[in-house]
Amino acid sequence: MLPAGENHGGTVTEPALPGTLALTALLALAGATGCRSAESSPRPTTTESIDPIEGEELASQAIAPAVPAPLLRNHATKVILEVEVREERGTLADGVEYPFWTYGGTAPGKMYRVRQGDLVEVHLHNHPDNALAHDIDFDAAIGPGGGGDASFVAPGYSTTFSWRAMRPGLFLYECSAAPAGVHVASGLFGLILVEPRGGLPRADREYQIVQSEFYTEGRFGERGPQRFSAEKALKEQPEYVVFNGRVDSLAGSNALKARAGERVRFYFGNAGPNLTSSFHVGGVIFDTLSGEGSLIPGQPDGPVKSVAAGGAAILEFMPRVGGDYPIVDHALFRSQNKGTTGTLRVEGADDRMIFSGTTSQAVYSPGTTLPKLPELGKVGSGTGAGIFATVCATCHQASGQGIPRVFPPLRASEFLVADRARAIRIVMSGLKGPIVVGGQTYSSTMPNPGLSDEQIAEVLTFEMTNLDNHGKPVLVDEVARVRKTWDGTSPLALGAGAGKPRR
Repeated sequence: MLPAGENHGGTVTEPALPGTLALTALLALAGATGCRSAESSPRPTTTESIDPIEGEELASQAIAPAVPAPLLRNHATKVILEVEVREERGTLADGVEYPFWTYGGTAPGKMYRVRQGDLVEVHLHNHPDNALAHDIDFDAAIGPGGGGDASFVAPGYSTTFSWRAMRPGLFLYECSAAPAGVHVASGLFGLILVEPRGGLPRADREYQIVQSEFYTEGRFGERGPQRFSAEKALKEQPEYVVFNGRVDSLAGSNALKARAGERVRFYFGNAGPNLTSSFHVGGVIFDTLSGEGSLIPGQPDGPVKSVAAGGAAILEFMPRVGGDYPIVDHALFRSQNKGTTGTLRVEGADDRMIFSGTTSQAVYSPGTTLPKLPELGKVGSGTGAGIFATVCATCHQASGQGIPRVFPPLRASEFLVADRARAIRIVMSGLKGPIVVGGQTYSSTMPNPGLSDEQIAEVLTFEMTNLDNHGKPVLVDEVARVRKTWDGTSPLALGAGAGKPRR
């Protein structure tokens, strides 16, 4: 047996005393000294829960976000898991490469589906081109370390061990080789579902989602190859917190799909290695919250499920109205700035008895004024600079560089300068993404800032003539002309065909 954590440049050393002999010696000593014998402290037996094994099969498996098909058999069998560890570069975000350590080439690794009572036989192969020793640890396994010590293996070798699927539920598996946090933060994790003996109730759609963190030396969105940052990991300050191993894995063309009235089931895991997830699907209330691996009924319903690092939950719901539903970690700065966003795209007609959508928009004029913007506008060189500092800089940052993939840059922005009317409409009415600026897609929401024509002209003049832009000042009359032909109802004020000009 290879001891977990003894890694010397890809080689391992044998322990002086095998762990089994040491354990035997300790047990013998405990018996000799009268430490809690079987007679004095009886323990429940698990004999009745160990099913007879009939035949064998390869494990049912799927790559995220897909889920393995439900099992149709009603007996226990030997299930074989063939798992290969691969160290190879992959894509963490558009233009961002990361040295992933993976089970089978994906992070998360494949999701496996077994039955309660199955004998799970794991064949772990460490690719000979890898640099490090690895293992695999199943949270569903009842045994020392979940199999970490039993499976610790050097590059170019394979190891085999077995465990019984005694408890039903959804569980993570991961690498526990020292330092375990680095292995998990590099992509060595996945999900395994242990179905109860009677199976699970039918669902129309099943998806797996695994949240995890990546600690890169470069800032979020910084393009090119990245390396692991031990300093950020120790401070628990990841640059990326993502679903299924990369930014936008569940967004755009990768959005999950369902139909109104269907029963949707999410198998959600949080690989961590550090942060607790507040998993949320905006616009639904989970009907069942079977959490922390269990399948115990009676869990409370709710819109947010807290899942600790290393935990998992089975979440069900039934969307009733068609539309796009955001999938996020409800730690909102994390989801908006680090990557934990996705979309559930639900097909189906509107049900106005349940949700009306926007029914009207009107001008709000309470007859009072607030001093906030005029006073704050005095900050900096001119009112426009003050408005930028107090209204725009919160999202676009003080120097106008923006936040990658979330808020577009205003500094050296051809998008800003190229279409003055479009820029005026955006500041006048707000904007809802996604949009493409400088070849980069940004998906966020800019609310209507509620500025007067004079304030719009001032802040746009500041942005057009500063921040490395070389545009011309924006006049109040120019803003007034745009407002006269623009009703402000469309947030996508992007030029031709966007929004509704007044008739």
